[in-house]
Amino acid sequence: MTVFFIGAGPGAADLITVRGRDLLARCGVCLYPGSLTPPDLLAHCPADARRIDTADLSLDQIVGELVAADRAGHDVALVCSGDPSIYSAVAEQMRRLDAAGVPYQVVPGVPAFAAAAAELGRELTVPTIGQSLVITRVQARSTAMPAGETLANFAATGTTLAVHLAINRIEQVVAELLPHYGADCPVAVVHCASQPGQRILRGTLSGIAPEVRAAGIDRAAVIFVGRVLAAEKFPDSYLYSAARDRSEKIRIVPNPGID
Repeated sequence: MTVFFIGAGPGAADLITVRGRDLLARCGVCLYPGSLTPPDLLAHCPADARRIDTADLSLDQIVGELVAADRAGHDVALVCSGDPSIYSAVAEQMRRLDAAGVPYQVVPGVPAFAAAAAELGRELTVPTIGQSLVITRVQARSTAMPAGETLANFAATGTTLAVHLAINRIEQVVAELLPHYGADCPVAVVHCASQPGQRILRGTLSGIAPEVRAAGIDRAAVIFVGRVLAAEKFPDSYLYSAARDRSEKIRIVPNPGID
């Protein structure tokens, strides 16, 4: 049997991948993160599936459920908000499953920053303006940040930032970034991207904190900082340039999928 770590997307039930949806429909046990999982998503589970809300469970309890389901002969779906590759806490679960000899696979999902950028209607990599994106967070009541991974260090490069889990420390974010980006640098805050109640704030680095406080946004938000957010005068990408040599074709290898 297999444990499937399924990225469920940023909140809208129809943003799960087809693969993730189909796996949910075949798993006899489904673990999901409480209120972060839309009810319509769980409707894809088999009618007789055991559904377990992990909101109040410890890591050892969650892994215990995964191992028990595997030993009982069930495929297991563990639903992750967004994409399992970032801020999902699956790494420590994988480590424990390895020790228990339980096989697992990861199914990607739409990450929150991608959904937020879509709602903004902006590309985050604009020719000559910005070609990189740093996804990060700030230190809060959570695991310590590694040495060197500070907002100031990232900001020194001038690259576009997508800051997660930091909306309650918006003043700290602004204070650390202002010396590097300047007061007029464009900022956008997307709250609950793709979900009912979604809100978007657009402004500048010097003025965004009061807007966030006035709007009462205190959770589930991505903060974007960078010149790409307001870029207008930039050259066309070379990707579709008439001058580009298109004689070499890209070979697409079929995806074998999941057994």
